[in-house]
Amino acid sequence: MRFLTCVFAGLPIVSAAALLVATPALAKKKVAAGPVIAMSDAFRANVAAAQAALQSRDVATASARIMALAPMSDIENYVAAGLRFELAAQRGDVQAQRIALTDLFKTNELPKKDAPRLRYVAGYLSYAVGNYDDAVAQLDYAKTLGYDGIDALLLRADIALRRNKPKEARPFVQQALARQRASGQPVPLAWSDRAISMAYQAGDWTEVGQLYRERLTQAGAREDWRSAITNYLSAAGIDSQLQLDLYRLQAANGAMASERDYQAYAQLAEKAGYFAEAKSIIEAGRKVGKLTATQPATASLLKAVTPKATKEIAALPAQAKKAATASSGKDAQEVGDSYFSLGQFPQAVEQYRLALAKGGVDAGRVNARLGVALARSGDLPGAQAALSQASGNWASVAGFWSVWVDQQSRKAA
Repeated sequence: MRFLTCVFAGLPIVSAAALLVATPALAKKKVAAGPVIAMSDAFRANVAAAQAALQSRDVATASARIMALAPMSDIENYVAAGLRFELAAQRGDVQAQRIALTDLFKTNELPKKDAPRLRYVAGYLSYAVGNYDDAVAQLDYAKTLGYDGIDALLLRADIALRRNKPKEARPFVQQALARQRASGQPVPLAWSDRAISMAYQAGDWTEVGQLYRERLTQAGAREDWRSAITNYLSAAGIDSQLQLDLYRLQAANGAMASERDYQAYAQLAEKAGYFAEAKSIIEAGRKVGKLTATQPATASLLKAVTPKATKEIAALPAQAKKAATASSGKDAQEVGDSYFSLGQFPQAVEQYRLALAKGGVDAGRVNARLGVALARSGDLPGAQAALSQASGNWASVAGFWSVWVDQQSRKAA
């Protein structure tokens, strides 16, 4: 990209293509060539030689030719500053780039349409050399001139972080993500990760969940799911039933990767009274080598839940019969949860619908699990409809499952 272009004998004399080293986004814009500029013959000869050397990346020759320039007019100062900028960029000398850009600003030849963006670039360069006060001043100047792009917001966030002011940085990142979404473009994963980290540090678990769900729509590998769920599980105030459903989701994604994953899942299932599920998880962990028969905690847990699992399964028919005649839906919800824990999802769907029809239950929780049961039964559209009805604390967990259902829908398409 050329942000400064003069034409001499049909050839570009000044360009700042090297500016792309610092700001790649500039490469996407082109600036039309201006009119032929009158310069002294000696000056034009050195400029042409310097330009050719820069194009061939002959830094030594370019440096000698640029040093030989003796600008006598405003336009010659402008051209010389542009060449010094390119030379500094090829050398990787950020400080020299910043000085050259300052010299450009001192001339009257800089096109007004380029000034806003170049003030942002000046801010970037000042940031790169650690002059944060000037970086902010340049960004403020750029904004008054009409430039306040997403890159400027992210740069402001970086400056605030370098100053150890994460609370000041976070709103800039949030604005950047909002603008990116409004543009219809996906949010780059690096931006999502930064926003998640900030929300995590701020204890904003609602935003942590929202950002992770958005991220999973782009990157939904097993590792991504495990990272999202593991981090979200550390949120304060998530009760054991919500945690259990997140572990179930982790398992559904094949993202159980450690001894801790299996132990925590099995312990939560046992605590909730789903003994057969706890038994199944321990056995699954042993099968893949994440748990061993010699581990005291899981060995003891397996011994305790095995007889209880048998009784749990045997009692279900009678419990279902009782739920059918109960005045409220609480019994049906409990039976639905038991069928759910056993992986008998069609039966769970029947009980959850009965629970909602009778009422007297936590509709947010029932709809969340109804949605999952429908999905695991193969009814993906019905699953999304039910998950969308989840409310309260269950809305976030249902949102994670909704992403999973979307992924299953794409696989089935």
